[in-house]
Amino acid sequence: MSPKQNSIKTFFKALPKNIFSGFVVSLIALPLCLGLAMASEAPPIAGVITAVVGGLLVSFLGGSYVTITGPGNGLVGVLLIAITALGLQSAYAAIICSGVLLMILGFLRLGKLADFFPSSAIQGMLAAIGLIILGKQFHIMLGNKITRESSIEYLIEIPSTIISTFSHSETGLIYAALAGVISLAIMVFYPKLRNKYLQLLPAPMWIVILSVGFSYYYELVLQQPNPIAPEYMLSGIPNVQEIVSQIPTPDFSLISGLSFWSSVLALTLISSIESLLSIKAVDKLDPEKRRSNVNKDLKALGFSTIGSGFLGGLNVVTVIARSSVNVNNGGSNRSSNFFHAFFLVLFILLFSSQLARIPLPALMAILVFTGYKLASPDMVRHIFSIGREQLIIFFVTLFFTLKIGLITGIVLGVISTFIIHLIINKSFALFGRNVLKPNVLMFKEGRSQNNYYVSVKHFCSFLNYYRLKDKLDAISEDQDVIVDFSLCQFVDHTVMENLNNYRELFKKRGGHFDVIGLDMHDAESSHPFALRRILPIPNLLSNFTKRQSSIEELSKEYELTYEADKNKNVDFLNGFLFFRTKQVNHVFNRLSDLDEKTSIFDVEFSEGEFIAKEVVRTTMMHIALDDVIPQFTLDREGLLERFYSFAGFKDIPIIDHPDFSNRFYLLGDDELAIRNFFRTELVHFFESNPYYHVESNGSSLLLFGRERLASLKEIKALLDFGNRLKDVAQNIVKKGVD
Repeated sequence: MSPKQNSIKTFFKALPKNIFSGFVVSLIALPLCLGLAMASEAPPIAGVITAVVGGLLVSFLGGSYVTITGPGNGLVGVLLIAITALGLQSAYAAIICSGVLLMILGFLRLGKLADFFPSSAIQGMLAAIGLIILGKQFHIMLGNKITRESSIEYLIEIPSTIISTFSHSETGLIYAALAGVISLAIMVFYPKLRNKYLQLLPAPMWIVILSVGFSYYYELVLQQPNPIAPEYMLSGIPNVQEIVSQIPTPDFSLISGLSFWSSVLALTLISSIESLLSIKAVDKLDPEKRRSNVNKDLKALGFSTIGSGFLGGLNVVTVIARSSVNVNNGGSNRSSNFFHAFFLVLFILLFSSQLARIPLPALMAILVFTGYKLASPDMVRHIFSIGREQLIIFFVTLFFTLKIGLITGIVLGVISTFIIHLIINKSFALFGRNVLKPNVLMFKEGRSQNNYYVSVKHFCSFLNYYRLKDKLDAISEDQDVIVDFSLCQFVDHTVMENLNNYRELFKKRGGHFDVIGLDMHDAESSHPFALRRILPIPNLLSNFTKRQSSIEELSKEYELTYEADKNKNVDFLNGFLFFRTKQVNHVFNRLSDLDEKTSIFDVEFSEGEFIAKEVVRTTMMHIALDDVIPQFTLDREGLLERFYSFAGFKDIPIIDHPDFSNRFYLLGDDELAIRNFFRTELVHFFESNPYYHVESNGSSLLLFGRERLASLKEIKALLDFGNRLKDVAQNIVKKGVD
């Protein structure tokens, strides 16, 4: 069966699950779409139009697999400002223009845009969006419509609204407030009820069902009008014929104005960031571990936004909450997004009149809960645990977003991050000299091995993280990757967080992802995402890196002692040819057996002096022997070693093993003793194992793989190789060397 036929067969086999998943998502999407549109001061149906257009178009044109599209939480504040400043018809024109810009971003392959924003600044922006939603809708949820100039004023008025709720004299307002409070309680406590029958319907849909049921109970059973005040009931839900006849005409007359383009830029910025972050998050949930084509998705989202704007809808974005529900209910391909849109159309066709029975406070309770989740105290505690400087970035972005606007807030968040990085490093030159340089080097290690080594130099922050990301994205997730920061002076929180995402992704897809070289860096906290900076005298014991913690666990597994701190006693390395022209500074992260005859350690040494000086860190193994053996060095023979032979550094041939002599480069002064020592047993050992640099100073052996720090996996391999080599060497000595 061809791959295409197999793909079609798989698609139809998964279709029932995707239809069901699309149905469940539509149950959540319906009340959210209505609420988000109303929170933006747009007609309620605009939210449904957005979800329908996005679901139908992105499911065919998009580059992701299990994401759901529709109106987004992050755009509520921007749309509210745009509609207030421009008017509804001109706001539709701004939405269309933002869709065009979004498509351009996709064609220019600028899906990496989100990587240029610090994580804490993005968190601050999302928290501000959450507070904007919460502040404005909280009052409506309690049956109290107020108008204020700014988002901060809406938040300040919350205590007054709570107090005034208890003094409502009108029955209609009391019932409106009760509808909001009960709906909020459902949103908070419903997820804690782990009943498989109740969980068939999501919390927002229960609110819709109970609201409509309450209305019919009063009308049919008590034969009384709905007690909730009419101004707090959902209205203006047209049927399909009315929707078609009421398609708006976007007004482009303000296209030359500054306020128009500031709205367009804000809509484009927030919709792209929200979508890219959501796509990245949902990819981690995908059971098939696929990677989305974000540039293709941006083009699809832009095209959908253009269509949505012309039909009276809002910006189409990728939404994380509904996408998560899609994955949890068995959605496996883009058809679930299509069917979510299909069922929304069905609901409008069949139940548009019933939707008018939903009270506004009930819908606003859903948004209040959503806003709280975006700006919860848990988020603040999490950011503080990463580092105090991250909290400053978070609150700078949060405050100025609320006070001035989203674009100003995120820009000032980026600027504050850069300033804090300069203060921490006390060096503008570090960033100024290196920001435009290629600071990432990647190559494949070994001829037949799927090992990739990535070295990062100078500094790695949100400013140049895209260079590292481009390299990592080029590697299949079932490979082995080592990212080395030993030559990097500064690594920020955004990079640390993203590397953790890569580690999880590679682990899920059968690969191996290791971060090394941070053992000499100091961290502001013990959190694994804390920023790191290299210090002349780091406190290695205060905050272990993930690698150090893993080495400590390894020491317990192999019954070895572990010393993380650096040690300047390096006399045991004397006599080895490798260090004859190098200055050893110290060893650290040392694993030793009880009698300290065998040890694995990281060593820092320097080559050259003045402007030619280079500092290198490498993982090595030292084995002290009980008997004397010949002094020699053994390397894999390559082009460089052949040049050495022409220069007079003669390779010692092992006559009985010509294949060994062709593959290995063996040096030493006492040629006869070395030949006698390299018996068949030892030759076969080297031929049947991975290549290592092996050196003898007569009384001990020095082993290492490559001149860099080793990952945990490589440390285990080196430990196994060294222990077996020690046994073979000592057996040869016992048999007697002629």
